Amino acid sequence: MKEFYDVVIVGSGMGGLVTANILAREGKSVCVLEKNNQFGGNLQTFVRERTIFDTGVHYIGGLDEGQNLYRYFDYLGLLEGLDLKKLDIDGFDIVTFDNDEQEYPHAQGYENFIEKLTKLFPEEEEAIRTYCEKLQEICNRFPLYKLELGKPYHKDSDLFKIPAKGFIDSLTKNEKLQAVLAGSNLLYAGDPEKTPFYVHALSVNSFIESAYRCADGGSQITKILIRKLKEYGGEAFKHQEVIGFDSQDGKITAARTAKGQIIRGDIFISNIEPKTTIKLAGEHNFKKPFNRRVANMESTISAFSVHIVLKPKSFRYINHNYYHFKHPNKVWTGAEYSQKSWPETYMISMGTRKNQDEWADQLTAITYMRFDEVEPWAKTFNTVTAKNDRGQTYEEFKAEKAEILIDQVAKKFPNLRECIQSVYTSSPLSYRDYIGCNRGSMYGYVKDVENPLRSFISTRTKVENLFLTGQSLNMHGILGVTISGVVTCSEILGSEYLLHKITHCNSEKDTKISVE
Repeated sequence: MKEFYDVVIVGSGMGGLVTANILAREGKSVCVLEKNNQFGGNLQTFVRERTIFDTGVHYIGGLDEGQNLYRYFDYLGLLEGLDLKKLDIDGFDIVTFDNDEQEYPHAQGYENFIEKLTKLFPEEEEAIRTYCEKLQEICNRFPLYKLELGKPYHKDSDLFKIPAKGFIDSLTKNEKLQAVLAGSNLLYAGDPEKTPFYVHALSVNSFIESAYRCADGGSQITKILIRKLKEYGGEAFKHQEVIGFDSQDGKITAARTAKGQIIRGDIFISNIEPKTTIKLAGEHNFKKPFNRRVANMESTISAFSVHIVLKPKSFRYINHNYYHFKHPNKVWTGAEYSQKSWPETYMISMGTRKNQDEWADQLTAITYMRFDEVEPWAKTFNTVTAKNDRGQTYEEFKAEKAEILIDQVAKKFPNLRECIQSVYTSSPLSYRDYIGCNRGSMYGYVKDVENPLRSFISTRTKVENLFLTGQSLNMHGILGVTISGVVTCSEILGSEYLLHKITHCNSEKDTKISVE
């Protein structure tokens, strides 16, 4: 490492890597510090029996030419070499329920979305159309979502005061349609009392526009970002856990690592959990009300996943995702399970390969799990670089939960059991240790329609040269954290200057995505 950098970034999630790339291409010397064995945060993948699994990014949207994520990726140089598989046009997500053989599709393209659902709910076209119009209206009120200048809100704006469940339920009295429209709830861990409609809209809109899977895992995005960063003269280091910041006269002067290294810089950007950032920088550097607000922010629920390696040529590849519920009324209350009723909902996704044939290699099923279920092992930490055996009781806990979840999935796919080669699991502790999120939170902090601005955290802190980025600030997801990185860089470079650069980028090479 150099003795001094213009910018030191702690954490290599998507927000941090986007920030690093933007600032490096502007000529700043940039250093990214990552504690884990892999860069990428939720973009990390892992391999079991030569089979690639994603940890967090199972599909991405808005990547058709000219759409918002496409334009951001074009500027970042991500399109060249990115291998994607477009999900089924007539149903990229399928919503299903126990005791109902009908499958309810979310189709790509708004008119197609309306057409496919209207066939199943012929009396409800007006409600479905109104829902789609509201999604687009809400998203259009976020300027950076459209790559435009401006702020989406002021403190009295109604934008954040529309409840997601309340609005969807107001469109129709048909409870099944209400459940279908809210069926991808696991994308944002929607709460029936708290979740604002804008969270729902920003989560699902880009997928309706276009939906893709990353061939051979989302880590290819990380690899391209790291390669581009190095081309711009930036540096990135793994196995460098930051354990504290040094400060003087209200400014951060250096980051200290667990290995005893001191990395000095001019600007510091934290891409890690804000609660942790405050501890690293010292609570005395922030105002007490801010410390209390962040300390009391509620994190979204965590997850439990089973990652199944399938026997060769035993289970056909499915080019869409499933969101399944035991009952339509569980769409909003799946996180309120009891030990007896768990799991009340799950999502099924498959990884895809380059040149994918008819047979699947793997299947992942994800459901909600509260962190208190793994509280007995909460003081243990286990990563690739810091191995720690949590004990036999933990392994038994995971095995029992895996069997219960697989039993539920096997009701949908009766031949699944005979196709299983091996099973691996992720618990809230896995997400906490590998991603670094508070209590294994899936999506940062809970957004509350009754107190909409409470969970918003500015990218600029009261510490003069300390900035924040990542999913805990405003919105999660690939698009959300990409925009978060742009917002952070706008504070440093100037928003008008940066947005002009992004919207007028002329890539040196042909920027076509490789899509099967």
